[in-house]
This record gives sequence, structure tokens and C-alpha cells, in this order.
Amino acid sequence: FRETVGENGKIVFNNVRFSLVSNPITWRRLAGFTKKSLLQFFISIPREREREREREMHLSENEGVEGNTFVVTGGLGFVGAALCLELVRRGARQVRSFDLRDSSPWSDELKNSGVRCIRGDVTRKEDVEKAIDGADCVLHLASYGMSGKEMLQFGRCDEVNINGTCNVLEAVFKHEVTRLVYVSTYNVVFGGKEIRNGNEALPYFPLDDHVDAYGRSKSIAEQLVLKSNGRPFKNGGKKLYTCAVRPAAIYGPGEDRHLPRIVNLAKLGLLLFKTGEASVKTDWIYVENLVLAIILASMGLLDDIPGREGVPVAAGQPYFVSDGSPVNTFEFLRPLLRSLDYDLPKLTISVPFAVTLGKIFQGVYTLLYPWLSRSWLPQPLILPAEVYKVGVTHYFSYLKAKEELGYVPFKSSKEGMAATISYWQERKRRSLDGPTIFTWLAVVLGMFALFAAGWLPEIGPVPFFRALSLFVFRTITIVKLVFIVSVILHVGEGIYAWSLAKRVDPGNAIGWFWQTTALGFFSLRFLLKRAKDHRV
Repeated sequence: FRETVGENGKIVFNNVRFSLVSNPITWRRLAGFTKKSLLQFFISIPREREREREREMHLSENEGVEGNTFVVTGGLGFVGAALCLELVRRGARQVRSFDLRDSSPWSDELKNSGVRCIRGDVTRKEDVEKAIDGADCVLHLASYGMSGKEMLQFGRCDEVNINGTCNVLEAVFKHEVTRLVYVSTYNVVFGGKEIRNGNEALPYFPLDDHVDAYGRSKSIAEQLVLKSNGRPFKNGGKKLYTCAVRPAAIYGPGEDRHLPRIVNLAKLGLLLFKTGEASVKTDWIYVENLVLAIILASMGLLDDIPGREGVPVAAGQPYFVSDGSPVNTFEFLRPLLRSLDYDLPKLTISVPFAVTLGKIFQGVYTLLYPWLSRSWLPQPLILPAEVYKVGVTHYFSYLKAKEELGYVPFKSSKEGMAATISYWQERKRRSLDGPTIFTWLAVVLGMFALFAAGWLPEIGPVPFFRALSLFVFRTITIVKLVFIVSVILHVGEGIYAWSLAKRVDPGNAIGWFWQTTALGFFSLRFLLKRAKDHRV
């Protein structure tokens, strides 16, 4: 021990000095400690002190929230709703959710919590001005084109992300709202080139080089917001203070962009490959951590804090925020997919090949541009910008946010993923489960082939189906018999599935009937597993 600590009995860990003379810890009490246990003991003390400071800040620091009116654009969305609820919890006088939708999965909870839900379009100046009138702070989250086929709607991206932000800026200036926090994105500086432990000193990625409309439009919008900082109001005296929060990829219970798409692809068996090397790392941020960062950013725009009068610390500043745990995207998703009985793909393709594949999908979907907003058109498998997000290392330090705003992740990545897994397991239990799309195609096409071979005339692909069926079953009579027996079995299995589901999954009983009638045992086995889990 004396070799580790020194004869003076003093030790320093994490910039905290401990004296064995001044602390109520005697040499005798430490005599039985091993070197490893002593190190663990002293390391734990500053960590506990830091956690205690974080708890005090998170639970009691409501400066600039209590008694103030907040407007959250995009307030019915995943992050927006969580932000509204946290503002209410912290004692805001009024919280207004401004959103294009009139309802979302969080609508009832928001209304029951006292949030005023205002329906309006951020691209309509009059709607924005009406919502912002009388506010003390605006938190601008509304955006468009983050992922999937939305990314290809270039005009809509510019309309919402650029024009909408201009409307917000004009409205806050007109109504003399002193604080505006803009929720931006990593993509304002990232465009497919590797970045390790980046910071806010990095320049904006050239606008003409962006591979997607979302990153380009968000970059323009952020620059407009930050350049508006310090702009004096017409009546003089006060000024508009602005800042930008640049979050990593967002996750958490109820996240409705990234994870549903990934989980659905895995369920259908369409998560076919991984992209990039295993050493590639990217950032993620849990929703509660992002909400905390946004609120701290709003506090950083206050100009009347005792002892900190003058220009607010966050005025005109961008901040990267994340969980602080860079990880390979596919390894990050592994525990979630495994908990749902889905597997990560074993095949890995290079980034250049994946980009080429993404460009093919982009070309096909561009031809379908008039129908991109239709719900019946499925999401593309992958797009070039999405390849770079998962296949190229890019992660950033949140040191600036920590030093200037006091941001420290409220929950670790492990805790955040545990909550996310719990949510998705419950969601899976409440939904209809089933086989991959390849099983669907095989069963449906197989049944159709038998029917066509037995009864349809020699047109189109029927001769091929008939030849194939005869090769297997020898005679048309046997082909017809096999089809009829298969239909009877499928209907019988469907009825049994409906009866069983009424006991173990009543909310999806009708769905189990139709799916099992179509797929037979390939569907029934999922219901039998659910029944087994239900008994356990």
C-alpha cells in the first residue's frame, strides 16, 4: 500500500486529493486491502461525488424554466413530447406544443399534463406567429427528411427546415422572445468523411457536397439561427439570444424513426447485411439525455443570472451532445435485436458497394417521387446518406456542452438500451408476430402454383407451374388433391389459432386467424411460442 500511495499518505484520483491523515480512515483499517481494492475504493469516491452533483443539478436546477412560457415546435414528436413533459415537471408556467399533426401517441399524456397542443404548419408564417406570441423561450425541433424516403423529398426538406426556421426567427423577433434553441444535427459538419472525437471548431461541411437534402437544409437553418444571435429588438433594450444543439442519433422507448424501421426490416428478414468495418464507431443519444441538453441550452441563454450578467454563455454557440459512448452501430443494435429473437446479418459489404446500392434505390424512388408521401410505398432498403451514417466513423466530444452548460448524460447507454429493450419487448407482445417475407412469398407462391397447375388454362407462367407440380406430384389429380388438403389444413389451423389467441393474445385474435390461414404452421408456431411464454 505504501508503494502505491506514498509515505505521506496522500493520493490523487480524478483531480481529487485524499489525505489519509485528514480523512477518518486509518492505516489499520486499510491494512487488509489489496492494491486493486484500494484503487477501486479511491476511484469510487470522486465518482460518487460527481453523481451526487449531477443528481442535485438535474433535480433542482430549474433556472429559466419555472414561471416561463415555452413553445416546442414539433412538440407531438418523440423528442418534442418528452421535452414538453419535462418542462411541465420542472414548473414551466405554460408549455405549448406546436405541430402539424393533431394527434400522436403522446397526445393524451401531453393534454393530461396540461400542455397546450396547437396544430399548425411551421411553413405558414401566421401559424408560427400565433403560437409564439407571448412566449419566453422557443425550442425549435420541427424538421423533415431525417431518414428513409423523406430524405428524397428535397423541396419539402427545404420548405420545412429552411423556410420554417426563417418563420420561427421572424416570429421570435416580432414578439421579442429572448431565447431560441435550435435542435440541429451532426450532419452539419459530417458528410461521409471520418471524424474522431470532433468538436465545435470543425467547419461546416460544404453545402454543395452534402449527399442528402436533410443535412444541407439543416446546415443552412443552423447558420441562420446562430447568425441571428444578439440581434436587438426594435423597441431596444433586449436582444434575441440563440444557440444550437447537435444531437447524435436518437433512441429510446417510443422512438419512431430509426428503430422501428430497423426492427421491421429484421422481422421481415430484410436486414441482409452490415456495412463498413467492425471498428467503425458512431454516437447515439438517449432521449432523456437530449431533453436535458436542450433545457440546459435554454438556461445557457439567460442574461439575468446573478453573477453572470451580460452576454449569456451559450449565445451564438453550437453544442454536440451524445451519451459519450461511441460504438459500432450494429453492435449497439445487437442486444435489442437478440431480445426480440432477431439476428444481425453475418454478411458485411464495403461502404463503396453499399453506396452504389443506395444510389440504385435512390434512383428508383426518385422515379416514384409523386408517391413518396403515400403510406403504401415502403421505405427504401438503404440510401447513400444512411450508408455513411452507419459505415463511416464519426463521433464528437460533448466537452464544450459539459463545461459551458453543465451537461452530463443523465442515463448511460446501458441504461438507455435496457429501457428501450423493455419497450420493444412489450410492443412485440402486443403485436402480431410472424415469419420473414421470404416465408410469405414461398407459401403464397406455392399455393398459387398448385392452384394454377390444377385449374388454370395454359397462359402466362401456368405451363411452368404445371410442369413443376407434375415433376413433384406426377399427376394433375394428385396436384388438385394436395391443394385441397392444404387449404383445409390451413383453414383448420387458422380456426385453432383464433381460438388459442382468444386466450393468450385476444387483441390480435383476428389477425392470427388470417395470417395462420394464409401461412399455416409457419404462422402457428409463433402463436404456440407466445402461448408457452404466456403460461410461464
